[in-house]
Amino acid sequence: MSTEQDLAGTALRITVLRGGPSAEREISLASGKAVAEALRYRGHDVFETDIGPDDLSPLEHPADVVFPALHGTFGEDGQLQRILEQRGMRFVGSGSAASALAMDKVASKQRVLEIGLETPPFEVWTAVDSYESTRLPLPVVVKPADQGSSVATFIVREAEQFAPAVSEVVGTFGRALVERFIVGDEITVGILGGEPLPPICVRPRRAFYDYHAKYLDDATEYLFDAGHTAALLERVQAASRRIFHALGCRHLGRVDWIADADDRLWFLEVNTMPGFTTHSLVPKAAARVGIPFDELVERLIYMARRS
Repeated sequence: MSTEQDLAGTALRITVLRGGPSAEREISLASGKAVAEALRYRGHDVFETDIGPDDLSPLEHPADVVFPALHGTFGEDGQLQRILEQRGMRFVGSGSAASALAMDKVASKQRVLEIGLETPPFEVWTAVDSYESTRLPLPVVVKPADQGSSVATFIVREAEQFAPAVSEVVGTFGRALVERFIVGDEITVGILGGEPLPPICVRPRRAFYDYHAKYLDDATEYLFDAGHTAALLERVQAASRRIFHALGCRHLGRVDWIADADDRLWFLEVNTMPGFTTHSLVPKAAARVGIPFDELVERLIYMARRS
């Protein structure tokens, strides 16, 4: 089996998939563009294309590795990964089973509980439920059970806000995840090659880390030194690595947490294809340990090529 050292300097044919049909399409377009530019800079032959479940023709283009810079439905939930596996194509990111498990916030939370880690208490609501009230104490977070980028995410602080929020999420996405709102710092840990990168504390200037704060607001702070103890940072790295491997992920990922005032860690979710935009966290964490963006994406294609 080839190693990264063996492949270093080897020009490969890379298909970068971007866009897709999900609610995170615009982020994926930006991620894919950045990935393609970086790989061209490193000397690779890059074919950059949109894709969707109704048109798989881009996969007919000859490629040594596919980089699916896709977020959300179809691109990140195991559907595309299953197609690539069936075609025998090497690709960056987790396989179909791990992608599906991580994308399903309910299933991934249940797996995290099985390995002895904590996640905020939660409920799952569907169209057959009446959206009268939650058993959880307010405030609660209402969001889709299988989307990312804080799409359709609501912080419900008053009882009368609950039914409209759940109704909107269920009406659009089929299921709503309702979880207890934990007050604390959001900490995210990137994973590269199965090992954790330096944790980042995210402090938005908005009410919470929503879509706007993630991708549009330059006031959002990304801190490597936010005053947390070294022990807490070591714990969150170790726990992130455990979850990454427990879900069967590979190559890269990002694990999101809340650290409360007592330094208790609450798991939120795993992203198996984190963003590659100017605001994205895995590239920031990689740069912290001396891995520039272009080297990061090249490392990922070499991981996929040798797997």
